[in-house]
Amino acid sequence: QVTELVLDNCRSSNGEIEGLNDSFKELQFLSMANVELTSLAKLPTLSKLRKLELSDNVISGGLEVLAERCPNLTYLNLSGNKIKDLGTVEALQNLKNLKSLDLFNCEITNLEDYRDSIFELLQQITYLDGFDQEDNEAPDSEDDDD
Repeated sequence: QVTELVLDNCRSSNGEIEGLNDSFKELQFLSMANVELTSLAKLPTLSKLRKLELSDNVISGGLEVLAERCPNLTYLNLSGNKIKDLGTVEALQNLKNLKSLDLFNCEITNLEDYRDSIFELLQQITYLDGFDQEDNEAPDSEDDDD
């Protein structure tokens, strides 16, 4: 029955968080910031998950598992990871409900035309790094109404 789970600063072993498995059917919010996660290969299927917080890990690819296992994500934070090219992010095209993506402090942000390229690649997203295409800041509300 757990809907929110925060595992920040836990240590993952082999890209896996011990105890995190398919039994968390109702999970809507999962935070695994700074857990030394290198891959999402061991991520369980969390079909109700809407917000996934993965900042400050060492993820460099393999994002296609997200569309398979967390198809309803609306918010994804990958800040401070090892993501450096558009090909890696392309895997997020299959997350049809994704509205907000954070890539702060990833190497990819140094690419020329980074923002335009991401908005072009991921046409479903409204916010990148907290701002929309017109540089309007994302509202701070937790409501799903907007």
